[in-house]
Amino acid sequence: EPLHQLARTLGYTTDEGFLAAWRAHAATARRLHEKLLYRPLLDAVTRVSTAELRMTESEAASRLAVLGFADPDSALTHIRRLTAGIGRTATVQRALLPVVLHELADSPEPDRGLLAYRQVSDKLGSTPWYLRLLRDGGPAAVRLARLLGTSRYFTALLLHVPQSLRFLSDNADLEPKSRDGLAAGMRQAVARHVDATDAVAAVRAIRRRELIRIAAADLLGLLDDQQVGLALSDLVDAVLDATLAVASRDVPDAPPIAIIGMGRLGGRETGFGSDADVVFIHNGEGDAQRKAAGRIVEAVKSLLAAPTADPPLEIDLGLRPEGKGGPIVPSLAAYERYYSDRARLWERQALLRARAVAGDQGLLDQWAEAADAVRYRPGGLSEAERIEFRRVKARVDSERLPRGADPNGHTKLGRGGLVDIEWAAQLLQLEHGDEPLMRTTRTVPALEAAAAAGHLDTTSLEDLRAAWEFVSRVRNDMTLARGVPRDELPRSGPELTALAQTLGFGSDTQEFLNHYRRLTRLAHEAAHRIVYGPT
Repeated sequence: EPLHQLARTLGYTTDEGFLAAWRAHAATARRLHEKLLYRPLLDAVTRVSTAELRMTESEAASRLAVLGFADPDSALTHIRRLTAGIGRTATVQRALLPVVLHELADSPEPDRGLLAYRQVSDKLGSTPWYLRLLRDGGPAAVRLARLLGTSRYFTALLLHVPQSLRFLSDNADLEPKSRDGLAAGMRQAVARHVDATDAVAAVRAIRRRELIRIAAADLLGLLDDQQVGLALSDLVDAVLDATLAVASRDVPDAPPIAIIGMGRLGGRETGFGSDADVVFIHNGEGDAQRKAAGRIVEAVKSLLAAPTADPPLEIDLGLRPEGKGGPIVPSLAAYERYYSDRARLWERQALLRARAVAGDQGLLDQWAEAADAVRYRPGGLSEAERIEFRRVKARVDSERLPRGADPNGHTKLGRGGLVDIEWAAQLLQLEHGDEPLMRTTRTVPALEAAAAAGHLDTTSLEDLRAAWEFVSRVRNDMTLARGVPRDELPRSGPELTALAQTLGFGSDTQEFLNHYRRLTRLAHEAAHRIVYGPT
């Protein structure tokens, strides 16, 4: 409707006529912009004569500095190497670079992005499809420049599998694959290898390509935060399924084994920097099968812990019964006895995010039935249990935040951060878990179910959901930007500016911080009301 009104105000009889005129003017402006700002830069470092438009290299360096390149001399070197010669590759690069430089100049890290573009071009420059894709592949060149100048995580992956940039030309290629599709592909890949290490290397290769796909789709705005969590969780599920199959091959007396996802994996809220919190269980009998189960689990851990240039997939078994002092893979019977006799409230709470991930389907079904009886008890919590819940939450708030961390800027443990919101949702589930709609391992759907059932007011739901989605995006974007997991917001400087820019706030870091603090303050207040009651 606003577009329709704008078109009529400007005298156009149809929306399509206005849009066509807009695109024509924008294309003209873009062409002139490139001609005036970027093509003279190329002329300064190539032998193509352009008479009076030609710049000296010092003038070109000054222009690059104005455009945001911190090391213009290095940038000029990269441009010179990319456009050297008179062959087809150099000619196409001279046509592409104005677009690439334009996009890089608007990215958080233009220097690093230009270096990465040159590295990718060095690897693929002689490949016929590479330059053709960038020249004719629609948004591929612009998207590549934007991603290289924004994400070290994406760049590191792409440099290992540069062929994956084919994904960038079509949105359909950036849709994450389903869990079943990934699992089937990985099973086929491992079947082609006798050696276990080679088999899991094939699984890692599939994971690497899928991480590139998900990271690109996330950064280009094609996935929302919940879709990113689902896609990454499906990927981890498939990797665990395939690796368990490899580790179980040719193991005498191997019993049925199942993998239970916990934490963010169980909640299908995996981030780019998340570990895989899991519990293994078996359904074997006798000492031989128990030992065989232990060997299989150790093999899964060692195969996934092998050194690699990819982002690691670290297996964390800390949430198993008895913790670090317990067996690495308990039997289902021992698991059930523990939760029946000795499990504390926080362990029941942890089960709210537990989910069947991989392994023997019969055993997974048995586990789900046993887990439901523990986590979804009719009647809710007793008063003593509510007091215990609040006591543990108070300890988490006071003791788990890292020393020196800003409580208003820690995405996981800060006020209104992910833990605050998740605990509020989990308390509602502990109180109302006998209602079928409340039986989900995901945070936002649990809050939405509570609101639909009348256990949560609409304002609190909106405050908690908005904060959870934005904080999750901030946390993922920090990992994508730096290439390593990070929970705390940058205090100031280029990192904070880059984060604000990636999230759509331009260079206005104060507006970003104000938005973050407002959302988390409202979420903290809502979570406090749920956990401790109205004040």
